Amino acid sequence: MPEPSHRRRLLVLAICCMSLLIVSLDNTVLNVALPSMRKDLDTTVSGMQWTIDAYTLVLAALLMLAGSTADRLGRRRVFQAGLVVFALGSLLCSLAPNLECLVAFRMVQAVGGSMLNPVAMSIITNTFTEPRERARAIGVWGGVVGISMAAGPIVGGLLVESVDWRAIFWINVPIGALALFLTVRYVPESRAPRPRRVDPVGQLLVIVLLGALTYAIIEAPAAGWTSPLILGFAATAVAALAGLLLYERRRAEPLIDLRFFRSAPFSGATVVAVCAFAALGGFLFVNTLYLQDVRGLSALDAGLYMLPMAGMTLVFAPLSGRLVGATGPRLPLLLAGLAMGTSGVLFAAFEAEADTALLFTGYVLFGIGFGLVNAPITNTAVSGMPRTQAGVAAAIASTSRQVGQSLGVAVIGAVLAGGTRAAATGSTFVEASRPAWWIIAGCGAAVLLLGALTTGRWARGTAHRAAELLEQSAPAGQAPPGSQPSARTSS
Repeated sequence: MPEPSHRRRLLVLAICCMSLLIVSLDNTVLNVALPSMRKDLDTTVSGMQWTIDAYTLVLAALLMLAGSTADRLGRRRVFQAGLVVFALGSLLCSLAPNLECLVAFRMVQAVGGSMLNPVAMSIITNTFTEPRERARAIGVWGGVVGISMAAGPIVGGLLVESVDWRAIFWINVPIGALALFLTVRYVPESRAPRPRRVDPVGQLLVIVLLGALTYAIIEAPAAGWTSPLILGFAATAVAALAGLLLYERRRAEPLIDLRFFRSAPFSGATVVAVCAFAALGGFLFVNTLYLQDVRGLSALDAGLYMLPMAGMTLVFAPLSGRLVGATGPRLPLLLAGLAMGTSGVLFAAFEAEADTALLFTGYVLFGIGFGLVNAPITNTAVSGMPRTQAGVAAAIASTSRQVGQSLGVAVIGAVLAGGTRAAATGSTFVEASRPAWWIIAGCGAAVLLLGALTTGRWARGTAHRAAELLEQSAPAGQAPPGSQPSARTSS
């Protein structure tokens, strides 16, 4: 197949970014609408947690399956199916009569979403084959998250105030339809020469692990941390994790290839993704409740308050892509961890909520950190891995993000639910949220530490050895070009 022109490659990037936009926009718009949804559906904080985590859990559980399926059946075909299912799920969410139906329809959305981001990243990886160009494309991809953060709170606030919270789901339908039309016309079909076989046992174990762990965390404040129900779900999660590690190690073509994790940069990027997106999920959840329930702001005003964070993400995400392409992931990761950690400390130790200037400083720092962290995660995950397995490698990175966001919302929500169960004053909410902010600060510190440990000479050596191992295990004649890691982009 001839190499697509530069203009065609940019068009493919734009189409892929549209899929990321509707998925990311859906999350940011939903956060602003949470208080309105809670009142209309007469539910609790844990109910609001489930509207977010039902989506992110299903997404995380199916991302790797979607990536390998796209490698097998065709990336464009799976991408198109994802757009249709996501738009349909969005329409159903807008019609949900109660919380239970909304959670179920959010799961339908997630099934479609699982076919979008990892498959789109695989398309980008196979379209932009030159390392520097790929890093810049990933930077643009990360910038779309910033756009969704900047536009989401404002769009969500306007829709909630002028129409209803149900209108936040309507915007996905026309964007999805346009992306579908452009995909049919401009995105070339591609498949892996030797895709992985389906791994139903591994897939089931992943679903059980994520579902049981999240249920235990979200429901523990109400049921009690030592209740038989919570202990049973926690034990189920531990058993599923042990079974997954044992089973996948023995399988010739596992759902999760544990050999990937012999690369310190890849393993570091996976954990960094969990920490960074846990911080993001917790950050958005705490601030949405604080700004509207404690400060009494409208949905639109709360969205405007969040603009400093969103704007910094929009600015620094593409800058991070250029930094990764020029110098590698080390500097963006160190700066990201420092900025996110400092933001958490401002709220935890200095009660930034009490001072508007300090509040906005915390928002700016978090936006800078989150903007910087996305490009090195993605670039490290896909660089050095065989292009025939691009969908699987990208899906592991995407899964780590969704797992992180699910855990962030679950843990932070549980902390808030436990601390504010019988309280209604602003001072009590600030006091109850302090442990949550220390958790967010700890996530930033973990990003900083892992950025330093997994980007040095030793780490680069493990990446080269892991790539050689993967190449040696590939059948003769099917080793893809460009599969050897770059010292800059894979470290």
